[in-house]
Amino acid sequence: MTQDQKMFVFVGSYAESTSSGVYTYEFNEKEETLSLLDQTSGLKNPTFLNVDTDNRRIYAIGETEPADGDKSGEVMMIYFDENGTLTRFNRTNTTPKTTCHVQRDSDNRFLVVSSYHGGMVGLVSLKENGHIGELLDVQTHQGTDGASSHVHSAFFSPDEKFLLVQDLGLDLIRTYSIDHAAGKLIAHGDTHTAKGAGPRHLAFHPGGQFAFVINELNSTIASYRYNAEDGSLSEIEVVPTLPADYTGENGCSEIALSADGRFVYGANRGHDSIVVYAFDEATGQLTLVQHISSEGGHPRHFALTPSGSHLLAANRDSDNIAVFTVDKDTGRLTFTGNTVSVSKPVCVRPYYM
Repeated sequence: MTQDQKMFVFVGSYAESTSSGVYTYEFNEKEETLSLLDQTSGLKNPTFLNVDTDNRRIYAIGETEPADGDKSGEVMMIYFDENGTLTRFNRTNTTPKTTCHVQRDSDNRFLVVSSYHGGMVGLVSLKENGHIGELLDVQTHQGTDGASSHVHSAFFSPDEKFLLVQDLGLDLIRTYSIDHAAGKLIAHGDTHTAKGAGPRHLAFHPGGQFAFVINELNSTIASYRYNAEDGSLSEIEVVPTLPADYTGENGCSEIALSADGRFVYGANRGHDSIVVYAFDEATGQLTLVQHISSEGGHPRHFALTPSGSHLLAANRDSDNIAVFTVDKDTGRLTFTGNTVSVSKPVCVRPYYM
């Protein structure tokens, strides 16, 4: 980071297409404040974003609004300039059901979208100019014994040889690879979680040998050893995201690691908190550090800033983003007292420019 670097924070939200749904904020690390720079409409429920900072592009999912009411997924590419101003470019339909997550490979050849309601994962091409191409492949997960698939996210392995897809409905993580020539998703195997766990999102340890999955339905974090040869996961342990004395309803959302891999962060919706665990790479064990209020209702997403000095928590039901400081030695969070109001935030993405 240099002194003249700005930090932009891009936010996706639940919104009607006629209302603002994607926002740019500037985060002042010294003052610990967020300032709105721009906002754009034109997408219904642009809830999740993927940001290509090198080329100043945002890929925002959305959903179509057909007259017959049978909604499908779509993606829009949005350009942003040095002032954070947003300009909508092209868009395309993706999966036949609405989507909840989007990922991009580092070569900017593909987007991968996840459909919770359709139980499917879709592969979308990207053109050389960054514009969105066509839907190349869709893989639909099938349940047994009446179980319904709910695919919630897809994340590339550190070497991008594999794609790990979290299926909350079937309680599994399915490993795929991409056949680049054919434009196809190739399934390799499944890692099964506990029944009723509901795996939602995944985060890799920076060393690449471990992965962590937050389970939405049983409020746990599962740690795994990752085999880079075949893309498989071997469970190490499962820890709770809630305090032992909490008896209310809860559903987990996001998970993230500190840049050095020493701390794991997870969000609770219901308890409305962020849980912090310390991770010992030598033993593979997690040790509880802290539960702290998210300073709002239903923390749908959060992100650590690139410097690792702050955490931004997007509270959907209280329409705010709360700013926390991070103690890099202990992993502990402290609320700064600063929040910014934004309608139904779902995704928050901070980057240096």
